[in-house]
Amino acid sequence: MIRHEADTSARSDRWLTPDGLARLVPLFILVVVVAAVMLAASQLGIVQQRRVTFGFISLITVVGLYVFMGNSGVLNFSFVGFMAIGAYVSALLTMRPQVKATFLRDLPDWLAAAQFDPVVGALAGGFAAALVALVVGLPIMRLSGIGAGIATLSVLIIFYIVLGNWTGVTGGQRSLMGLPTYVTIWNAGLAAIGAIVLAFVYQESRSCLALRASREDEVAARAAGVRVVRERLTAFVLGAFICGMAGVFYGHFLGTLRVENFYLDPTFLYITMLVVGGMRSLTGAVLGVIVISTLTELLRLLEIGVRLPGIDAALKAPAGLGDVVLAAMMLGIILFRPQGITGGREITLRGLR
Repeated sequence: MIRHEADTSARSDRWLTPDGLARLVPLFILVVVVAAVMLAASQLGIVQQRRVTFGFISLITVVGLYVFMGNSGVLNFSFVGFMAIGAYVSALLTMRPQVKATFLRDLPDWLAAAQFDPVVGALAGGFAAALVALVVGLPIMRLSGIGAGIATLSVLIIFYIVLGNWTGVTGGQRSLMGLPTYVTIWNAGLAAIGAIVLAFVYQESRSCLALRASREDEVAARAAGVRVVRERLTAFVLGAFICGMAGVFYGHFLGTLRVENFYLDPTFLYITMLVVGGMRSLTGAVLGVIVISTLTELLRLLEIGVRLPGIDAALKAPAGLGDVVLAAMMLGIILFRPQGITGGREITLRGLR
């Protein structure tokens, strides 16, 4: 008992040392960056605020993807499916009974009459995603390499088919409308900061250190006593919880859910964000979202048409240019900088200088 208390005290006091405080620098910088973006965007128009809010939701998702994929090195396609679970669970718990009676007439009586507080619905959505991840992750986490990637893609396809055909509960292929829209730039920004803090605390834990050891050399990690399946499952469940919360914010930001919004297109977009930024660091996850979101917005404006001073005709790019540029950027990163923009390292004060 005394030894356990001494170990706990030592682990908590290590953050008070100079080396411990130095390890907190990346977290401090990332939180300051997100807070600065949130404050700056709050001074813009409503359209710009909505785009920044959507960027925060993307940031939560990519951080959840990083928790498992970045630390384990195992390709994960199923995370968007956990977003869908969080979104639909929160929607069913927070929608008004009159709206449910219109769009979802086959719900059980208790669920059709229920309307919970948005906070309760959000937490329920996150924990539901984590619970499903625990169930499906038990067999999948025993796989490695391309087998694990194919398994997670199969899980995503199963989620898509089930949600798209469970008409009485999800509305099927129709849009599920009437969700309370309570997401603002403030609570989305704070949620993004919370996701960053949670991911940072996990990556500094002993469990994540063991998981990273298995990422570098699985055979050596097993020989050293690392329980690879357990550590992968822990990261998988935690990442699913964060992605489920991102799905909650996504649904209550738009006020409408469609099962197509949780399939292949967003899957590859979020993976691109993580790979471009650097999938082996939390800084890379955040930077990838900022870079890709900014580039996507600029290309979108260019496709719509931009009128430059002194030129009568608007400068307009051909449709589909954004997808081509993102694909080319992804290819360039893989070829010339496989570790991403950050090189798999966290940001530091010296790096900023």
